[in-house]
Amino acid sequence: MTSPPHPFSLPPLLLASASPRRRALLSEVGVACEVVPSHHPEEALPGEAVEAHVARLARAKGEAVATTHRSRWVVAGDTVVALGGAILGKPASPADARHMLARLSGCTHRVVGGLAVGHDRVWHVAVATTEVRFRWLRPDEIDAYVAGGEPMDKAGAYAVQGEGRRLVAGWEGSYTNIIGLCVPLLRRLFAEAEAPYRLTPPPALEGRDAPRLG
Repeated sequence: MTSPPHPFSLPPLLLASASPRRRALLSEVGVACEVVPSHHPEEALPGEAVEAHVARLARAKGEAVATTHRSRWVVAGDTVVALGGAILGKPASPADARHMLARLSGCTHRVVGGLAVGHDRVWHVAVATTEVRFRWLRPDEIDAYVAGGEPMDKAGAYAVQGEGRRLVAGWEGSYTNIIGLCVPLLRRLFAEAEAPYRLTPPPALEGRDAPRLG
């Protein structure tokens, strides 16, 4: 196998997402990226399992970008919150956000994230799951959090890396998966795909990816 090109000669990785959180995570682990949103519809298919849903959408988003960017490396992702058999996506309104948070209060839910890494029509796709437990939330806490605006573009109506951390009692699995891009899974997919990008996460980020569900 030939040696990968020097990092400084690489074009930026294409990120098929407008998510500032995914872009920030890639930057934090030392991967330069160019944002090219895919705008692919995110509806679930009838009877589709959560894991199949995020895997399908991650690949579809990546393929949508790859068709106009031949010979470029692309990473795409899709993340949902699953409570029982229900998928909680991004809230449609503040009232919807309050309803989601009330459902999550005091419960353990799953954050399921699909990642796809592709190059020259060859795709590597995998799914990560993190269990997150919410503490019991008072109605006034939910109202104050929603009023701050943070929940409105987040799956499940919260951001663990922001003020939403106050809602969380603990988690089991990858912290970065809760944010929207599972760094350990991305490292694995890069290795499987023989992608020329190397992740260099800081120790603090590695530590946050340790389980914390008590």
